[in-house]
Amino acid sequence: MEKKKQLAGAALLLALMALTGFLLLRNQPISALWGILRQVKPGWILAGLGLMLAFVGCEAMCTRLILGRLGHAAPYRRCLGYSFVGFYVSSITPSATGGQPAQIYSMSRDGIPAAHGALNMMLIAVCYQIAVLGYGLWAWLALPQVRTALGGGMGLLLLYGGGVMVLLTAGMLCLMFLPRLAGSIAGRGLNLLCRLRLLRDPAAAQQALDRQMASYAQGARCLAGSPGLFPALLALCVLQLTALFAVPFVVALAFGLNETPVWVFLGTQALLTLAVSSLPLPGAVGPAEGGFVQAFAPLFGAALVTPAMLVSRGISFYAFLLLSAGVTLLVHLRGRPSSPYNLLPTRPNCGTIEII
Repeated sequence: MEKKKQLAGAALLLALMALTGFLLLRNQPISALWGILRQVKPGWILAGLGLMLAFVGCEAMCTRLILGRLGHAAPYRRCLGYSFVGFYVSSITPSATGGQPAQIYSMSRDGIPAAHGALNMMLIAVCYQIAVLGYGLWAWLALPQVRTALGGGMGLLLLYGGGVMVLLTAGMLCLMFLPRLAGSIAGRGLNLLCRLRLLRDPAAAQQALDRQMASYAQGARCLAGSPGLFPALLALCVLQLTALFAVPFVVALAFGLNETPVWVFLGTQALLTLAVSSLPLPGAVGPAEGGFVQAFAPLFGAALVTPAMLVSRGISFYAFLLLSAGVTLLVHLRGRPSSPYNLLPTRPNCGTIEII
């Protein structure tokens, strides 16, 4: 079933890519576009790919830190493999829903309990979403010209994406630190679904909710037992996002543009990412490209913004999609470690948990 979902997601991704390419390039002469792209300085393209390696590498370092607190001495190269797997599967599934389960499965093949893999992904997700919201809030307050450039349509998407991100983050933090309140709200939600006859098996849903709440409670205990873990994870997530958001700036340098400060590019990409990341589309293909053309037009100019979009998305999504697909294949084919990664003493309050 999972393979069928991934194949369906990949097919949808290809269809979206074809439709997006047609809509954005139908009025763009290929010869003129190629002439502009030939002016790109390849050294800056390599720099952009280096930023994407840093993006994946920061998540891998987060995983290594968390697994270390849980008593697993996983080598960094294995953690890097998990991150590439997550990037690939997230890119071909709507709303990036398949990435975390794929990473948990890869960890379990290396002897890491699925419960610890799920706890790792949950802590990373919380810190990542807080970092995205913080970046977006800074950009919204500090860069009014970017808000204007987004226009009405992208403004509505930003409102939607920001609202979804706030609700998800607030819900996860509530589950971690206010379990009674979260349990009460979730219980009322289940009762409402039962009354509306939208829930076929209330008992199974309640058990799944209890397991999920136990997972979040364990995450809170893990953070409390390792006071330096949350700041380290949050700093790595901010660094990770900075690497991703800096790709358009590198693309501008590749085109010989250096008049606009780097923080304007960072803020513009932060708001664009916040606007499109919650859309139920693989890799946000379509809105991400269209939004780039609209948001970055004042920075690149009308003549360069479409070629810049192709180069930027080529670096940050399409090229890395191919690279991560190759790494995912290698991760799948490689042998399991000779012994499970249980070589470190488990830290207080981060021990074995029975969930999932």
